[in-house]
Amino acid sequence: RALLGSEGTLVTVLRAELELVPVPSYESLLVLGYDDICQAADHVPRILEHCSPGQLEALDGRMAQLMREEHAYLESLRLLPEADSWLLVQFTGDSKEEVDTRAHALLKSIGRSEKDSSVAFSDDPQREQRMLKAREAGLGVTARPPDGRETWEGWEDSAVPPERLGDYLRDLRKLFEEFDYDHPSLYGHFGQGCVHTRIPFGLKTGEGVADFRRFLERAADLVASYDGSLSGEHGDGQSRGELLTRMFGERLVGAFGEFKALFDPGNRMNPGKVVDPNPVDGQLRLGPSWRPDTHETHFGYPEDDHSFTRAVLRCVGIGNCRSLKGDVMCPSYRATREEEHSTRGRSRLLFEMLDGHPDSAVKDGWRSTEVRDALDLCLACKGCKSDCPTGVDMATYKAEFLAHHYAGRPRPAAHYSMGWLPLWAHLAERAPGLANSALHAPLLGRAGKALAGVAGQRQPPVFAERSFVRWWRALGTEQPDPADPATVVLWPDTFSNHFHPSVAMSAVRVLEDAGFRVAVPEAPVCCGLTWISTGQLAVAKKVLRRSLRVLAPYLEAGTPVIGLEPSCTAVFRSDAPELLPDDQDVQRLAGRTRTFAEQLVHHAPDGWQPPSLTRQATVQTHCHQHAIMKFDADRELMRRAHLDADVLDEGCCGLAGNFGFERGHHDVSMAVGESGVLPAVRGAAPDSLVLADGFSCRTQIEQGGTGRRALHLAEALALALDGPVPSDRPERLARRPAEPSGTARWATTAAAGTLAAAAAFGAVRQLRRP
Repeated sequence: RALLGSEGTLVTVLRAELELVPVPSYESLLVLGYDDICQAADHVPRILEHCSPGQLEALDGRMAQLMREEHAYLESLRLLPEADSWLLVQFTGDSKEEVDTRAHALLKSIGRSEKDSSVAFSDDPQREQRMLKAREAGLGVTARPPDGRETWEGWEDSAVPPERLGDYLRDLRKLFEEFDYDHPSLYGHFGQGCVHTRIPFGLKTGEGVADFRRFLERAADLVASYDGSLSGEHGDGQSRGELLTRMFGERLVGAFGEFKALFDPGNRMNPGKVVDPNPVDGQLRLGPSWRPDTHETHFGYPEDDHSFTRAVLRCVGIGNCRSLKGDVMCPSYRATREEEHSTRGRSRLLFEMLDGHPDSAVKDGWRSTEVRDALDLCLACKGCKSDCPTGVDMATYKAEFLAHHYAGRPRPAAHYSMGWLPLWAHLAERAPGLANSALHAPLLGRAGKALAGVAGQRQPPVFAERSFVRWWRALGTEQPDPADPATVVLWPDTFSNHFHPSVAMSAVRVLEDAGFRVAVPEAPVCCGLTWISTGQLAVAKKVLRRSLRVLAPYLEAGTPVIGLEPSCTAVFRSDAPELLPDDQDVQRLAGRTRTFAEQLVHHAPDGWQPPSLTRQATVQTHCHQHAIMKFDADRELMRRAHLDADVLDEGCCGLAGNFGFERGHHDVSMAVGESGVLPAVRGAAPDSLVLADGFSCRTQIEQGGTGRRALHLAEALALALDGPVPSDRPERLARRPAEPSGTARWATTAAAGTLAAAAAFGAVRQLRRP
């Protein structure tokens, strides 16, 4: 027992035996509402007298207010009863009758009823989990309040005996008021008397740090007066080690020192903790000496006071990026299990890179190889933007870093090959057969991949014989009036245009069936995605501005722009407004961009129904859609089409745009895919559909040894327009280009060099254009 609180200052634990306890089979959750968090705390001893709950958690009205302001966890909040603060009491047992009986017995003992407006009861596990999400949201929603204040740990887990909890909270609130720390949220494990909070300490000025120190000293004396603990759940560490004498007294802390000297006479084991601790204000991450440089950035960071530094500080170390299942974040950590390759680890390195302290570990700023290497395995999936409780957007930070890191010097070959993919695809459109033969020729193909920085294990995607735009022009369809309410612009992204044109062709059929008049831009356009993901942000801005000029008539008329490729759609909704924050056309485009499903679910004429598929489907959600556009409209469209959809919660597919194609990334890419998506597709019923709207997802599924081809939802609906979809692998009906035959490869190898020269000449001309 003496080792448990020593925080590594006595021994290093090499092996431990754990005593496991069985997880009860049944649960129920009782939520009790109160007018105030202190009143809720007063009620805790009475609850504990009548039962021993599995959990007794609490959250206050301030946290609920922050959820509403941040539009976070609103579904969970709506499930809570009418009140300003809540206690969440969970019961566990071996039967449903047992947990229900215990909950109702507690209600009776405290004089409440399940019918009261201040009471909510559930024995449905899924509903319980949604309710508990509101409590679990604590650190995420309190870390970065919308009012712009920065809140910090330091007094985040004090604890007192539960019977004294209400009075302690009242005194703690008075202390907040004395130091002008306005209204921090109070929540936590009230069954153990443990209180969580984050306080707006002023840690960037000498006066603020002095107040921080005085507050901690006063708070330590306060909790000691209640026979409580400075650290009810976490360690004392460097934040509170110096305060231990206020809780234990000088004599006992002196005994700690004698005890440590027996185990560690050389003071080599984690010095500066517990015994001879560092000062509470001596090892601050910020502090009055923090002098980060002001960096001119490409992205605007509108939610972070237009500051890259403040954006990096979003990470408060919660560690959700170290999860191993569910959601998307963080695929590279799941593959490597290395902290360096987690969102949290990268955030920490970027903070060090800002060189705010003289002794910063990262010395080279934007040129840092340490930061570059840590970011190299970031898939830029944007999963953290939605899954991180504080909204870290590592994909954007990576693009920003790469733009500065390679400014004025050569880039990796993959940045020129895949970063400029839209240009190469446009040039290959003139002779797709030659391009495909060159890419897949045994010798030339291998040499080309080596020169292009592409992994040798990857097969290049095949250019379509005829692009979607050429197909569209051949139809001779008259462009509709942009002002016509039925007009929509179908965005011809690089992937749906040059590689899988059947996706865009299918979308035209379905949109027209729904009563829309489809327009397609008459000049070449691009969202700039590949330049953004490789950090070529100056080029990305030029590409975006050129596309905005082409779209100008539609933007002025308010015409919806329909995106088929989720990553390109996400650029318009998220990246473009941050890259060009002052461009009103960008703002208009962001507001008018819709997914294929959003257009059909929310804007189709009354009475239109999608064609019926009446099939099972295994569905992979693109990471950028998960993060930016969400998937609700797609679920609803599939429901209306009578699709029994199993929407996978298996994370990123692992290809993630150019990431899985780059040399050195193949093993991580496949490890990510094999951690969820690829086995799930292999396990899908042979007669079911496999749906994936993202080009990367479809490519990974097809190249990942699944034996399946995935369809875009638009393709599946278009097939249904022709009647019942055959049950024998319906994806074979998708009009996809096939890999060139061996004869065709060899026959055109000689011509490939000419094509490569033409492509290079075209690239130079393109670079010289304004």
